[in-house]
Amino acid sequence: MPLSQTQRDEALRMNSQLAAMALRNLAFAYREFPAGKDPGPEERAERNLVFVGLAGMIDPPRDEVKEAIRLCRQAGIKPVMITGDHKGTAVAIARQLGILNEGGLAVEGRELDRMGESELQEKVSRIDVYARVSPEHKLRIVKALQKEGHVVAMTGDGVNDAPAIKAADIGIAMGITGTDVSKEASSLVLADDNFATIVAAVEEGRSIYDNIRKFISYLLASNVGEILVMFLAMLAGLPLPLVPIQILWVNLVTDGLPAMALGVDPAEEDTMRRPPRDSRESIFARGVGWKIVSRGLLIGLATLGAFWVAYWESPDDLTRAQTVAFSTLVMAQLVYVFDCRSSKSIFHRNPLENRSLVLAVLSSVLLLLGVIYYEPLQPIFHTVAIGVREWMLIIAASSLPTLLAGWLDSLQPSRRTVPVRWSAYGEK
Repeated sequence: MPLSQTQRDEALRMNSQLAAMALRNLAFAYREFPAGKDPGPEERAERNLVFVGLAGMIDPPRDEVKEAIRLCRQAGIKPVMITGDHKGTAVAIARQLGILNEGGLAVEGRELDRMGESELQEKVSRIDVYARVSPEHKLRIVKALQKEGHVVAMTGDGVNDAPAIKAADIGIAMGITGTDVSKEASSLVLADDNFATIVAAVEEGRSIYDNIRKFISYLLASNVGEILVMFLAMLAGLPLPLVPIQILWVNLVTDGLPAMALGVDPAEEDTMRRPPRDSRESIFARGVGWKIVSRGLLIGLATLGAFWVAYWESPDDLTRAQTVAFSTLVMAQLVYVFDCRSSKSIFHRNPLENRSLVLAVLSSVLLLLGVIYYEPLQPIFHTVAIGVREWMLIIAASSLPTLLAGWLDSLQPSRRTVPVRWSAYGEK
């Protein structure tokens, strides 16, 4: 029997209803031919078919994807879905996952065809879902996002995805289902084809970058302190607070072990609650440069102050004053290394979280005690055994730079912050 308009409308309504339930739909129809008769060309054979019905298939997202998308939002990254599915299906899944939020737009490929470049660029930041798109659409979307100032990560697996993957700032190909063409065009290959792995990689990348900044902050501030001790002592007409072998010891032992431990420091709790950094910013941005200069200055002044007090008490015992200066410099750097672990304060993080750092600091302290109290090493390192009074001076002076950290940071020159927008989008 011929399909009436009412029956057609009912089938289309049911198709939309199933799509709204996040189902992928197939329509089934058939036509009978006598046995042994050639049905002819496909175009002619597929006419006058008998409609059977619709079948909806569920393709559920992985359990961890919803949490990964929540982390993306929290970290200032906007996930965008691009799919060849029906718009209703795409919208339903996007809402389940939290990709399509209140005020977000969902568009189809044919709507993109009607948009000019200026209109697309105007709306692209508000579009969360793209359905029924072609490879040309993907490339247009990437370029429009980039023109709006977004850093774009594009995922894909097919040959058709390669142009958009190549044009994106970070192209990500699927390692299991991806084609060789998409892998060659990409910056990264996702070994398990899991979106949650991308989010985990973002968190790991942020942690690594933070640790590089901590490493640099610690080493440079320590070196600034060492230079200032020697430079200011010469300007003041004082004897040299440190001998070359002591400076070498500080650089190899005191600086080296804790700095390496900072390189494996666990991520801070707010790592995925911070907005993305500007990809053009200097590694000394966001207070690192100021921290290096201010802490280095205070470490130098504290060391020089301890040396001056010890030398003023016993002008004839230069070795004792140099031992006090040497110990103060070492201890000040070992206290400062814990200050480097957080952009806030030394008390913001539990020092025992990084066991490698604790062991490195303890090792440096034990080695320092060895060169001070082990008699065969004393003439080599120009040290003498010191008493409780000297240690009280050393501990007070070495703690001063970190105790004044909050006051120093309040003096930091204001800096203009530039908002950065990131978009991570790709195939559903």
